[in-house]
Amino acid sequence: MDKNGFTLTELLITVAIIGILAMIAIPVYIGQQKRAVRVEAYTNLESLRLLEEQFFAERGRYTNDQGDEGNTPAIRDANLIDIQTSRGPGDDALPGFRPGAGTNFSYRILQNNQLMTPVTSPPTWVASPAGTLCFVAIATGVAGTRVADEVFAIDCFNNKNF
Repeated sequence: MDKNGFTLTELLITVAIIGILAMIAIPVYIGQQKRAVRVEAYTNLESLRLLEEQFFAERGRYTNDQGDEGNTPAIRDANLIDIQTSRGPGDDALPGFRPGAGTNFSYRILQNNQLMTPVTSPPTWVASPAGTLCFVAIATGVAGTRVADEVFAIDCFNNKNF
């Protein structure tokens, strides 16, 4: 007898194998995407730290507080403008901070603070000791993204929670 095609059992086994592979591959893929998005925060926080150190080298102090707490796209965009744009004498900006449009994180800078050591996750910052100039740069995941509500930070001593 001439056999043409597949039996029902062969088709069911093939579908089962494809299902098992999908159950393994999809979570791995999503995790990989999340790790890739986190790299955005790590890179931009390092950039903010370097820009603050450059500012300190030129002026002998760090910038003022930049940005507000929050994780909405509107706060993200307002914070970016706040960090990049000077609003008058004595108010400082870091125009070299260019994270790109539509970032997955909202960035802000707090002066006279530093990360607690050992660094915790989520990060906790405390007031710097009197006479110690320091800052904390913070990245908060924007609502509606894969990294919503994740928080990463770096301070003037290069302490970080990532």
